[in-house]
Amino acid sequence: MSNRESLLSVEGVSLSFGAVQALIDVSIEVYGGEILAIIGPNGAGKTSLLNVINGVYRPQQGRLVFMGQTRPRNLRPYHVARQGIARTFQNVALFKGMSTLDNLMTGRVLHMRSGLLSQALYWGRALREEESHRAYVERVINFLEIEAIRKTPVGRLPYGLQKRVELGRALAAEPRLLLLDEPMAGMNVEEKEDMCRFILDIRDEFDITCVLIEHDMGVVMDISDRVVVLDYGRKIADGSPDEVRANPDVIDAYLGVAHT
Repeated sequence: MSNRESLLSVEGVSLSFGAVQALIDVSIEVYGGEILAIIGPNGAGKTSLLNVINGVYRPQQGRLVFMGQTRPRNLRPYHVARQGIARTFQNVALFKGMSTLDNLMTGRVLHMRSGLLSQALYWGRALREEESHRAYVERVINFLEIEAIRKTPVGRLPYGLQKRVELGRALAAEPRLLLLDEPMAGMNVEEKEDMCRFILDIRDEFDITCVLIEHDMGVVMDISDRVVVLDYGRKIADGSPDEVRANPDVIDAYLGVAHT
């Protein structure tokens, strides 16, 4: 459960693309140790919000405060990742010709400190660093129960396992905050159950806070500590799953019906 200390504050963020307003004065708090779900109809601004958080988009208004530090507006995704924010994507973004192990090792790049020469010669500091990074990746592989596919090129894996590998690459980066964009899209029931279990265990095993976008409301209500609802770029609800489920504005947004 959340420790109620703010890890990330999104304060009054507005984002537009020409005349299209993707986010309008959106403010949310992400508390350390929680699983926060962001839901809403298609086009509500959910992925745009994740793109703002990980530096892909720069909002026209508002600010972000991560771990008590106001983030510079011009920070690029690479620097955001180095601060401790990792991301998975709605569409799998893996190196299809590389093995599962090698894909996970790319998640360690941000932590590599040895020079290019020592890496090329594979000696001294580079060798010690490689061993340390490999040990962490093996821990992630064991956690996600993908030992059997560690040497398999990910392009040959079924979609559900590719999603698990992408989660592993994000975990390999050792983030403080993990952004999951529809982590269960395209999965069958069994694969969804496995992914739910992994997301719930990430908090205890790796001390990582999770923010996820997910369209499966059963999943959202089962694994989330708190739910934020967006509609047409505005935040219309923020509370526990039970509170959000009973909120008339949320019902209107999803069902398009009026309530008296």
